[in-house]
Amino acid sequence: MNTTTTPRIAIVGAGPGGLTCARILQRHGIAVTVYDRECGPDARNQGGTLDLHEDNGQIALREAGLLEDFFRLSRPEGQEMRQLDPAGTMLFHHTPDEGEHFKPEIDRGDLRDLLLNSLEPGTVRWGHTLRSVEGPEEGPRQVHFGDGTTIEADLVIGADGAWSTVRRALSPALPAYTGVSFLEAWFQDVETRHPAIAELVGQGGAAAADGERGLFAQRSSGDHIRVYIIQRVPADWIAANGLTVNDTEAIRAHLLEQYRDWSPALRRLITDNDGRYVDRPINALPVPHTWDHNPTVTLLGDAAHLMPPLGVGVNLAMLDATELALAVVSSDTLAEAVRVYEKTMVPRSTEMQRLLDHGAEELLSTELPDFADSADSADQDA
Repeated sequence: MNTTTTPRIAIVGAGPGGLTCARILQRHGIAVTVYDRECGPDARNQGGTLDLHEDNGQIALREAGLLEDFFRLSRPEGQEMRQLDPAGTMLFHHTPDEGEHFKPEIDRGDLRDLLLNSLEPGTVRWGHTLRSVEGPEEGPRQVHFGDGTTIEADLVIGADGAWSTVRRALSPALPAYTGVSFLEAWFQDVETRHPAIAELVGQGGAAAADGERGLFAQRSSGDHIRVYIIQRVPADWIAANGLTVNDTEAIRAHLLEQYRDWSPALRRLITDNDGRYVDRPINALPVPHTWDHNPTVTLLGDAAHLMPPLGVGVNLAMLDATELALAVVSSDTLAEAVRVYEKTMVPRSTEMQRLLDHGAEELLSTELPDFADSADSADQDA
């Protein structure tokens, strides 16, 4: 971009979207700093596995110069998909062809490490919880953090996920509960400790639904499987049943009653997990989610267009990041870059939001939705 001074660009959120944007900016010689609330890159488990699609996520990695590295880390065999009915009868089985790379799987942690390691040392400032974005719309912006520090930025990019703090500078919108909730269960050392479940799930994912509830199991690397127990329930269903999230045995007993008519093989996905369950209610932003153009603040990924977890979350976030970074590179000013980026991103995300509005219901449908994509955005707080 043509500027007389070096622009100060602050990205909030060190997820796939924020890191992709930073990587592409740096490849074009543009300085950027990423701020993240976590105390370090290993502060928490990054979640399960996701698929990066040829027509969005992989485009982003190509622009980042990381596509071949991704293919070395990815699991093409993870594209295998099995769909069953509650009786355990196989309804559909997709086995990927040799060399099929339309949407290979990669662990979230592996993707994050790939992106992090591609950045210049010191790009990510850990332990920075954003408190607010202040200052005039024309800039510079004052970015205030929870530890009392403040930085100035000419452009603030909100890549801080579902409950984005940056979003408050643009929009009052908040995610709302969709009526569908995930309860996550983990299985470790599955080939040795859970061979029946390993056989049921295969190398990719396996799913079943009866209209009111569903199960989706997905293999990760390292001999792990994650299971998402999917229900149409109130957001506070655990407390409403007199339970807490730590009452593993009591929750399990409740679930077994809800799934009492399902096959024993599928009920093992409820009974045999290692450790406690993780409650993940599914939220989404209003449709459409738009805001007035602001020359110094913009959003990408879930911060801009949180949708039900139907395989688009991370892919769209990385495509957003790519288009925003390239707009910054090619535009004369940051304000022009934001306008160019949002002119494409907002209509695209609005169209997708409308397509997926109430899409969480598809996770419970007996009409064989594409469950192969369903865990992509399951970790909405990641």
